[in-house]
Amino acid sequence: MIPIQNLYYLLCYAWNRLPEREELLATEATAFHRPLELLTHVLLSATRRQLRQGLPVAYAERTEELPELRGRVQLAPTLSRDLLRRGRVVCAFDELGPDTPLTRLLLGTLQQLSRTRSLPAALRQEVRVVLRRFPAAVAPELPTAATLRAVRRRRPTGPGGFLLSVCELIYQSALPSPDAAGATRFRDFRRDEALMARIFEQFVRNFYRLEQRRFRVLSETIQWQAEAEMPDALGLLPAMITDTSLESPERKIILDTKYYAAALKPRYNQQKLISPHLYQLYAYLQNQPLAPEQQLEGILLYPAAAQALDVRYSLGGHPVRIVTLDLSLPWQQIAAELLRLID
Repeated sequence: MIPIQNLYYLLCYAWNRLPEREELLATEATAFHRPLELLTHVLLSATRRQLRQGLPVAYAERTEELPELRGRVQLAPTLSRDLLRRGRVVCAFDELGPDTPLTRLLLGTLQQLSRTRSLPAALRQEVRVVLRRFPAAVAPELPTAATLRAVRRRRPTGPGGFLLSVCELIYQSALPSPDAAGATRFRDFRRDEALMARIFEQFVRNFYRLEQRRFRVLSETIQWQAEAEMPDALGLLPAMITDTSLESPERKIILDTKYYAAALKPRYNQQKLISPHLYQLYAYLQNQPLAPEQQLEGILLYPAAAQALDVRYSLGGHPVRIVTLDLSLPWQQIAAELLRLID
């Protein structure tokens, strides 16, 4: 299991937002026992910072009964309520304010956390104090797939994108059914292999983007080196999208991350490499066009859950390495191991 402290680093890199020094020191000094406590702390810190800077504002449509004209007159409700005789009218108008989809989602997430009994009482109280700082005009919305989609469509960046990422992970950690009192229960998302696979992939790619300058880092689509009698048949080939490609004039490394409990699988009483993973990397290498004098390499990277592994091969004329990374090590050692991997 990944220690909570290392999980914090993974999330900061995965979300492409390195922590400010004060926030990092505060987190290191706090003993968190569950991932939800960590996420709540991070969300509170980011929310306080956003409140100090000012909540984002946007135009939202409002409909009100007014004594004067404003915006667009709504004839049907005005006439049905016989408002004209009283000198009043129903108007729809746009108003600039903090009542945005992101703020409603943030408020709803914090309210959900304030009722979560698995959080320490002191942390829940911190959440309630922050809730009182939100404008009364903002109506909370519980995090759902629909509300998250509505915020994501607006493509928030910077602090807004970070807040969305934290709210989204809290939503993904929620169990489907609330408890008897109606409060939401949460699971340890470290046990969700599919979710952790995405975090691990994003962490590795962004770590190399931020911590080294030798390689250009990207995720790329590799075109099949294939021909077909019918041109339309080429469109049936599956897409080949790398997790991480590191490229310099002399070297190109295709690095595929796999978040599995083990890098080896038992077969006929023997431990073997996981064949689909190796086949996938081999297909990437065989279909990758190269610049002159550029060496192509492949790496399969697993978290070291069950056993450590570091083996090297030459496949199709290309160096290939299958290696594990122990995410329970001190963070400085993990960072050093990742940098040594591409030396």
